[in-house]
Amino acid sequence: MNTKEKIKVGILGATGSVGQKFIALLANHPWFEISELAASEKSSGKKYKDTVNWIIPNELPKEIGVMKIKNCTPNLNCKLVFSGLDSSVAGEIEKDFAQNGYTVISNSKNHRMDENVPLLIPEVNPEHLELIKHQKFNGGAIVTNPNCSTIGLTIALKPLLDNFGIESVNVVTMQAISGGGIEVMKSDVVKNNVIPFISGEEGKMETEPLKILGEFNSNKISFANFSISAQCNRVFVFDGHTECVQIKLKKKNTTKEIINIWENFKSIPQIKDLPSAPKQVIHYYEDENLPQPKYQCDIDKGMAVSIGRLRTDNLFDFKFVVLSHNTIRGAAGGAILCAELMHINSLL
Repeated sequence: MNTKEKIKVGILGATGSVGQKFIALLANHPWFEISELAASEKSSGKKYKDTVNWIIPNELPKEIGVMKIKNCTPNLNCKLVFSGLDSSVAGEIEKDFAQNGYTVISNSKNHRMDENVPLLIPEVNPEHLELIKHQKFNGGAIVTNPNCSTIGLTIALKPLLDNFGIESVNVVTMQAISGGGIEVMKSDVVKNNVIPFISGEEGKMETEPLKILGEFNSNKISFANFSISAQCNRVFVFDGHTECVQIKLKKKNTTKEIINIWENFKSIPQIKDLPSAPKQVIHYYEDENLPQPKYQCDIDKGMAVSIGRLRTDNLFDFKFVVLSHNTIRGAAGGAILCAELMHINSLL
């Protein structure tokens, strides 16, 4: 694709932690180019480099640093916007953009459970994009990226649901501080500590996978029919959400069968070789000490899911450990992959 043919995109909430990750991942994207940055009124009119507290390891691109920040109003020079807005303001702003003809791909929670809004993991439920045909936004649309901890779990569950059926799931998370935003990362409270509560997180993990794994019927989603129990903890790790999962399946099988199904799982993003897609969606590790955030978090551009320690369980059928990169696969990278999927389906 020629540079002149790149699709112009805007970033809402560009100064926040997710907005910064969008910038880092889109800086050299083959299909998209950043044309607009938008944030709160206190940042509006300033050069990006003069107002942002840049926390990303990647160097801030010079051409982005000198861009002027605009208000989050639908007069941006683009038709596709990625939203990293805080949930306290995201709902109405995203709706306003959609009603003015913009396609909004959001990392915020506000519209995830709306009836006609896809809650999208491109490898898991690409058919749910059909929902946008039933949205009434004057040519615009809203598509949402799931919660960061939901994504790793749901990718692990998808092949199991398709092959064996699921009766129930229990999950305990150990979530990285980068998932809490800049204020959490700067706080001394998280240092050398475990915080056994993340506001709203357990509810998201218990409901979002059921929508994602649900069946699309004509114009609505029939939620998957199994129960999930979640406990969520913030731990002193910078990037990478680790999840300890127990699962009861409907059909009997072996650990060897499960591992084989995980390792061979692929979908449209792999078949079409989308720019942000991992070559292999799930990596399984036989070493009982793996996966670990320090070593597996960044595998395959930070977009793959790592699983290990699959074994039988005394209460459920099996238990295992899942690791995924929360700000790449679980946030900006996942949202960009959603846009890539939409582009190849002529939905942008």
